[in-house]
Amino acid sequence: MAFVQLADGELHYQIEGPVDAPVLVLSNSLGTNLHMWDAQMAAFTEHFRVLRFDTRGHGQSLVTPGPYSIEQLGHDVLALLDALHIERVHFCGLSMGGLIGQWLGINAGNRLNKLVVCNTAAKIGDPSIWNPRIETVLRDGSAAMVALRDASIARWFTPDFAQANPAAATQITDMLAATSPEGYAANCAAVRDADFRDQLSSIKVPLLVIAGTEDAVTPPSGGHFIQAHVLGAEYAEFYAAHLSNVQAGDAFSARVLAFLSAH
Repeated sequence: MAFVQLADGELHYQIEGPVDAPVLVLSNSLGTNLHMWDAQMAAFTEHFRVLRFDTRGHGQSLVTPGPYSIEQLGHDVLALLDALHIERVHFCGLSMGGLIGQWLGINAGNRLNKLVVCNTAAKIGDPSIWNPRIETVLRDGSAAMVALRDASIARWFTPDFAQANPAAATQITDMLAATSPEGYAANCAAVRDADFRDQLSSIKVPLLVIAGTEDAVTPPSGGHFIQAHVLGAEYAEFYAAHLSNVQAGDAFSARVLAFLSAH
């Protein structure tokens, strides 16, 4: 198990793939951990040195008092790269990870080669959605996380996928039940407060936006908005709900690889 020491605690990460290959960073969604990318690892490590990490408040990484901000989570990524002496990377983030990717593209484009943001938006939801969830999680703790897990299957996967792949769906949703309530609530605040709608045009690195046709959390309209505001951005859409990397699997991996490998 590998950890990087940040100023206020340890960030958990895994790095796999050829030592001399370009580095690809994968950033998890709210309520999951680095294992949400397991379906991509065989394909990605053929071509890249893949660096996955548990976002602050998730998995085995530090849980510090909230609220967090996407800027703070972006600085965690930069601190991870600095600690591992990695100058430039490709970055792929989903949902909250996609917000982190947008922040990096806007504020630290010199550290990026190419950027992929998936199932995300420049602004996700509003306080009327996030504040009651934060309040419930902080009040009810692990019981609230179990309730969120049970409700998340419908948000994260289409019914046909969940029925046909119960083990895959359960593996992902169990991550939510295991997430620290304090860490989850602090990250909900980070997502609530993020709004990059007026800053997207400053992203200058090559960008691929991926959406899910059935994603009710971050609908394709949010992906189209990002693409429209970043010069030269590419767009791809898969039959999937919120976790398109899991549901679209090989097709998702192939599209990301095609984008990252193109000259």
